Amino acid sequence: MTQTPAFDKPKVELHVHLDGSIKPETILYYGRKRGVALPADTVEELKNIIGMDKPLTLPGFLAKFDYYMPAIAGCREAIKRIAYEFVEMKAKEGVVYVEVRYSPHLLANYKVEPMPWNQPKGDITPDEVVSLVNQGLQEGERDFGVKVRSILCCMRHEPSWSAEVVALCKKYQHQTVVGIDLAGDETIADSSLFPGHVQAYEEAVRNGIHRTVHAGEAGTAERVKEAVDNLKTERVGHGYHTVDDEALYKRLLENNMHFEVCPWSNYLTGSWNPDTEHPVVRFKRDQANYSLNTDDPLIFKSTLDTDYQLTKQKMGFTEEEFKRLNINAAKSSFLPEDEKRELLDLLYKAYGMPPAAPAAGQQP
Repeated sequence: MTQTPAFDKPKVELHVHLDGSIKPETILYYGRKRGVALPADTVEELKNIIGMDKPLTLPGFLAKFDYYMPAIAGCREAIKRIAYEFVEMKAKEGVVYVEVRYSPHLLANYKVEPMPWNQPKGDITPDEVVSLVNQGLQEGERDFGVKVRSILCCMRHEPSWSAEVVALCKKYQHQTVVGIDLAGDETIADSSLFPGHVQAYEEAVRNGIHRTVHAGEAGTAERVKEAVDNLKTERVGHGYHTVDDEALYKRLLENNMHFEVCPWSNYLTGSWNPDTEHPVVRFKRDQANYSLNTDDPLIFKSTLDTDYQLTKQKMGFTEEEFKRLNINAAKSSFLPEDEKRELLDLLYKAYGMPPAAPAAGQQP
C-alpha cells in the first residue's frame, strides 16, 4: 500500500547529494560490470548495508560512501547514468526544480591527488566528470520535465582541490552549474578557514558564482558564523546550531538567510536528538527562510516525502507551511531572476495563490 504524500503539490529541493542518491540496482550493475567488489549482491542486502535505520555519527555516516563509490567513480557511463537517473527519481517525487550537488574530484580517477576510493589511475579528470554529469542532467531534464541545476562541492579535508572547483564553476556556469558548496566533515578544526577554501570563495564572489556552505550540522554556531563572515555564503546547508547563538540567529533572520533543512538526515546522522525540539520547528515559528530536503536518500532509505511526513506528523507542519517553504526555496534558489520568476509563477498557480504573492511571513 502506497502512503498518501504529505504534500502532493510541486516541490523545490535545494540540498541533495548526487553521490547519495544512486539507485542500488545501478551500483550492483557497475560493480559486476567493472569487477569491483561490493559488500552485497542483491538490492535488499545492499540497501541494508549502505542504508541506515538508526542514528550514527556524521563520520560514521560518511564512511558508508566507501562501500559503493568505487563501483561508480572513474566510469564515464556510470557517472552520466547516475545523473540521468537522479532526475527521473526527482520527477517521481513531484519535484519541479532541484539543485543537486557533488564533488567532481570524488568521481574522477585522473589528475586528482590523493586518488579517491583507492581506485587505479584512469583517464577521467574532474573537468570531464562535470561535463558527464551535465549531459546526464540535461538529458534527464528533457525526458522527465524537471528543471535541474548543479552545485560543485569543495571538500573540507582537501583544500588543495578548491581552486579547481571554483574554476569548474566558472567554466560550466551556463551548463547546469549554478553554485559552489563546502561539504565533508565539519568537525575538522578550522576547516572553514583553510586558505584553499577561503580563496575559492573569494574567487566565487568576484565572479558572481552563488555560494552555499554545510555548517552548523555536526559543528557549532561558530561554523555558521565562519560560513557567513569568512566565506560570504548566501545559504546555509543545515545550520541547526545557529539557534544556539541568539545574536547570530537574529542577524541571519533579519538578513533573510536561507537554511537548507534535512530533518530525517539530522536524525540519522545524530545531529538532532529526537527527544528535543528540532530547530526547524523554531524556524517555522519564527517564519524563517528555509526548505525541506533529502540530503542523501540512498543512505537514509528515504524520499522527499519522508521529510514532509516527519514534519507533518511529528512537528505539526501544515499544507500552508509547506507552500510557504517551497516558495521561499524558489526565491532562494540560484537561478537567474527571470527563471526564478517563472518557477515562482508555476508554484503560485499550482498552489492556487495570486501571482507574485509574498510567501507568508515574507515581505513582497
